[in-house]
Amino acid sequence: MTKSHHSGGESRLERGRRALAEIDGQAGENVVASLADIAPDFATYLLEFPFGDIYSRPGLDLRAREIATIAALTAMGNAAPQLMVHIEAGLNVGLSREEITEIIMQMAVYAGFPAALNGLFAAKEVFAK
Repeated sequence: MTKSHHSGGESRLERGRRALAEIDGQAGENVVASLADIAPDFATYLLEFPFGDIYSRPGLDLRAREIATIAALTAMGNAAPQLMVHIEAGLNVGLSREEITEIIMQMAVYAGFPAALNGLFAAKEVFAK
């Protein structure tokens, strides 16, 4: 199952590398590189499944996918490093700082104020870069 319907002869890994570069840019590459010495297979899974399979599906554009991802990671309340990567990704795919802030603020309704506060502080850190 290395090939799929998503694109010609491109493997899941190749498609995942391309999607990661397009969506997360350097922040995503840093995550993959940081896994090289502890769990290189996990880096491959990260490229193949979320990026090669899910992000590459045609049903939503990358902007919509990042809105969903920022909302989910904010609601989790315990994924600040991943949230920061995806706030950066949101900016990469065309979300404004104001839109990202609103997405995070809305999560106060569903995940509570602590999760939203943590998300806003993560966004503040990313926006300051």
